[in-house]
Amino acid sequence: MKKIFFKGAFYSLLIVLVLELVVRGFHLTKDYPVRIIDENKVEKWQPNQNGFSVTGNRRQNFSEFRINNSGFNSYREFAPSKEKKEIALVGDSYIEGFHQDYQFSVGKKIENQLTDFEVYEYAYAGYDFADELNLINKYKDDFNLIDYVFIDLKFNTDLQRGEYAVIQDRMNLETPFYRNLRKFKLLVYLNSIGVTGDLKTRFRELIAFKIKPEIRSKNKNKLQEVDEINPKYLANFNKLVETYNFDKLRFVLLLEKRNTPNAFKNYLKTNNFKFIDLTTDLESSKTPTTLIYDSHWNDKGRSIVANAIVNYTRQLEFNY
Repeated sequence: MKKIFFKGAFYSLLIVLVLELVVRGFHLTKDYPVRIIDENKVEKWQPNQNGFSVTGNRRQNFSEFRINNSGFNSYREFAPSKEKKEIALVGDSYIEGFHQDYQFSVGKKIENQLTDFEVYEYAYAGYDFADELNLINKYKDDFNLIDYVFIDLKFNTDLQRGEYAVIQDRMNLETPFYRNLRKFKLLVYLNSIGVTGDLKTRFRELIAFKIKPEIRSKNKNKLQEVDEINPKYLANFNKLVETYNFDKLRFVLLLEKRNTPNAFKNYLKTNNFKFIDLTTDLESSKTPTTLIYDSHWNDKGRSIVANAIVNYTRQLEFNY
């Protein structure tokens, strides 16, 4: 009996080892760059990291990322100066672009057309408007040297708070325990395809003495939210732009219809905020502009966004 037990344990360990090597060898799961909060209380990636981002259990998307000296995914280092022309892109995962090789990012596509500009991508997955304006304020010595700043804003998700604070839930993932767990690629892969998620759910149900998971009712008015302006969100917007002295001359908001009420766009026009509505360009494309598994821009979508920023910048330069 003891012999059978040890043989079973040995072969089980061997199978796990082989599967770990397979997952690593074929890059079936993503690498996790390390998150930090820097001396300015800005959440970003630990500088100078490289790796691969993978989505889907069949590598639906496989791309390389490069975290630069400033802690952001980019093909270049950030070095603004009075002598050069620069554009900053500030946003969340849409601008950050882990969904494509860093050499083909929105910023790079802009630089390919505006050859006299350098483009800096200050983007980090999960940023909301408070994160974005806090970042600009904390790095104001650099941003004061940058000619134009384009800020991605999703009204229905990015204005849920009116002041900045570190979101501790994200930083809890950077404890030594979780960092060590992520070194086991097989475990990361099983989690990405939902295996460990199901196990965790069942475990929580047992702990709570529940037989079935709680089912929450869906928001039947979800589609209406795009056409209605939330007064709390508008109040948060006004509080943030006032707190951080939003520069209406250099700052331009990037908007889309699917997450921006028309009433908010009218409010921006009335109060002289610059913005680009990407909706028409994205919707007029004859080919899909988002990935097949989520709403992030694909290469076509990124090209359209880059073109819109290029055209707007040329207009600003002409008027200037």
